[in-house]
Amino acid sequence: MFKHILVPLDGSLLAEAALPAARFLADKLRAMVTLLHVIEKNPPKEVHGQPHLSSSGQSKEYLRGIRRNIFADNDRVKCHVHETAVNDVAASIVSHHSEFDHDLIVMCSHGRGRALHLILGSIAQKVIALGPIPVLITHPDEKQNPRPFTCDAILVPLDGEKEHEIALPFSAGLTRACGATLHLVHVVPDFNSLSGPKTVTSRFLPGTTTKILEIAAQDGAEYLREKQDWLNKQGITSSVHVLRGDPADVIAAIPAQSPIDLIALATHGKSGMEAFWAGSVAHKVCSQSKTPLLLVPAAKTEPSAPG
Repeated sequence: MFKHILVPLDGSLLAEAALPAARFLADKLRAMVTLLHVIEKNPPKEVHGQPHLSSSGQSKEYLRGIRRNIFADNDRVKCHVHETAVNDVAASIVSHHSEFDHDLIVMCSHGRGRALHLILGSIAQKVIALGPIPVLITHPDEKQNPRPFTCDAILVPLDGEKEHEIALPFSAGLTRACGATLHLVHVVPDFNSLSGPKTVTSRFLPGTTTKILEIAAQDGAEYLREKQDWLNKQGITSSVHVLRGDPADVIAAIPAQSPIDLIALATHGKSGMEAFWAGSVAHKVCSQSKTPLLLVPAAKTEPSAPG
């Protein structure tokens, strides 16, 4: 399971919304934590309403304060300031993997509304796009304060693609470490949520399209049962659910209907307009949901998916 957590902080209260998750997982997993601040070239005077950390001394004192206040009883927490000013903060965060050898990044998404978020992306999504490391993205509450974090129920959406199963071993490990429950979901589009060429086909062959979708739902149920059998062999109890509708919309809506603390998704790391045009489910869920997301890079990470 995760042994070293990297927490990038920019000095803002928004960025500190990642700290409850980092603290919780560090305690549960007995993992090391590195608090990181990257000095930015030509920084603005403020970041999200707080003074921007622009000097090495100021940044070091800030990180030491976070360590004292949040991780006071944890002696496995280190502070690091990247003192050479950079233009690209996300790229600098990713580049520190060779230095720290961390295996999880926990950070807050700074998205400012769905439309702008889709176009510009966030530093968090740029980090997942550039790097090979899983990223846990949290969100502040309505007043921009950190939300409490727990891990009692984990949702793992699976679409039947082998490479997207990479999120399942990580979720299984967290389930075991946190004493959580695991819920597998497979979303099959309904007639009204089809997109692209399938929309044209459905207009001309509505009966055939409906039948194809029904078969897809049956296949999805069988697929999930296979994954459930794999989890049972690991001593992990899970539930399986086949739902209908637009995948991103359905996944994002589940936490409002059931108590879900974490959504684990594989991602190909698309961000910004690239994700918009590709219809990235992970990107849409990140934009729509305030539930913490564990985004695992597909085909980049070592643990193998169950087969």
